[in-house]
Amino acid sequence: MTNRMMANAAQKQFLKDRMTARDLIETWALRLEAEQKRVGTSALDQPIAQVAGRLLHTIGTLHLYELTLPHGSSIEHDTPLSIIPPDDMEPTEGIVLGGQGNVILVQTFDAIGQSCANATVVPDRAGLLATSAKRLRDMLAQPDAFRLGPADRLAPLLETTTEAGELSGAGPGSSILMTIWSNELSVRRQRLAALVIELIRANKRILLVSPDHQAADALVGTIARAMKAVGLTYKTWVSRYEMTLAHQAEGIGIQELGFEAQMHQFYAKSRADKAALRRKYERFRELTPVLAYKGQKQKDLDEVRLLEWRLLTQRTDIQNKIKDVTATLAEYENLPLFRRLSLQAVGKNVESLHQYLELYESQCAELKGELDVAKVRIDELVPEAAVPKDMRPEFDELKEDIVHLGGTKKIRELLAAEEDTNRQAFIQNRRLVVTTASRVLSDPLFNRVRFDVLIADEAPWIAAAPLLGAAGLVRERIVISGDTRDIAKADLWASRAAQAK
Repeated sequence: MTNRMMANAAQKQFLKDRMTARDLIETWALRLEAEQKRVGTSALDQPIAQVAGRLLHTIGTLHLYELTLPHGSSIEHDTPLSIIPPDDMEPTEGIVLGGQGNVILVQTFDAIGQSCANATVVPDRAGLLATSAKRLRDMLAQPDAFRLGPADRLAPLLETTTEAGELSGAGPGSSILMTIWSNELSVRRQRLAALVIELIRANKRILLVSPDHQAADALVGTIARAMKAVGLTYKTWVSRYEMTLAHQAEGIGIQELGFEAQMHQFYAKSRADKAALRRKYERFRELTPVLAYKGQKQKDLDEVRLLEWRLLTQRTDIQNKIKDVTATLAEYENLPLFRRLSLQAVGKNVESLHQYLELYESQCAELKGELDVAKVRIDELVPEAAVPKDMRPEFDELKEDIVHLGGTKKIRELLAAEEDTNRQAFIQNRRLVVTTASRVLSDPLFNRVRFDVLIADEAPWIAAAPLLGAAGLVRERIVISGDTRDIAKADLWASRAAQAK
């Protein structure tokens, strides 16, 4: 009994001593703030002059430049910077995506021409650290906005300094924290690709982070190729948050998978659709009064033709009466006595028949005049009421489309609405977003976007602070992938031993 009580007490003490995600976030926020102060007093953020640059390519509103720094200079990836071109050009902001030695690749928000020489670059490492520390502080200050449950499962792993044999991973889908350890990079990435496909089919939103952008591009190619092999349209699901540094990976063109390229294509199509809708609406508005006018003229034409028919009927009746009277007068002298007496009984004698004839001829002349007027009016109305052969089908098709879209009022609202390239709404609709963990921690957009699953590719090479920052954005599950031998080699995770030192 005593041994059991001692064991329970030891377990309680262990759980008490074990750091939670909040503890680690607090620790790393303090470290980032301290590092920010050191950077502010060092030469890391000093301007770098004599920088040459050339434009590699442009997608949407983003531009990728290759900058050649003076020998001995370098800037870490994901560091924000300012580029001040010569000749009093407007400076622009950018982010370092990668590079080698003194040559860096920078994603900028404004173009500075096809090439430039003698530019000045001002890194802002202190700003990156300040933004990252603030995000960690926000995670602590706003517990309802961030979910630290999955991150709590990650905390013990971030404290470990053990070797590969002492680390074990859960099987796929069996726990909140899943690990994929393997000495072979290709094996790990194939397993990640299979897991991504499984999660996408389960309708999960996935945030995939890599230690750098080259690794992110390579993994995107692996995943896209695996999705293509199983019949999934990877262009629909995969989004690389930054501009890709490579044109292809694993034989797959990955530039079109860039978030900016997808958003640019989407809004270009949206603008084209809106322009087409505007043309339809304007054509509908143009045809509506024309056809209304034609319809009114057709109504007038129908009325005049009806009048003409009535006049012709009356004229025919009178002409028949004239024929009868004329025939009666011609035969009057030869009519039998009884027939004459019958006519005289109703007031028809030779004199009155002549009067009837004059009256009928007068009425017939009046009707002829009215018919002439009606014919002139008909001749005027026929071209006015005529509808071109293709106009009516075109109008009917436009009307059907407009009714289908909700009517003219709804279309006016759609056309009047300002086009807002809402990056948050767009990224929220992407199923798999691939970026680096430091970008997740420092980019304000990720402060408002949430995911179901976090996958950390080559996790030992991702510092604990950005890994915790990414973990705070997921609701359900964290997947850690890498080589356990790299944990001690990289030495980027917090641990008891590191803190004691």
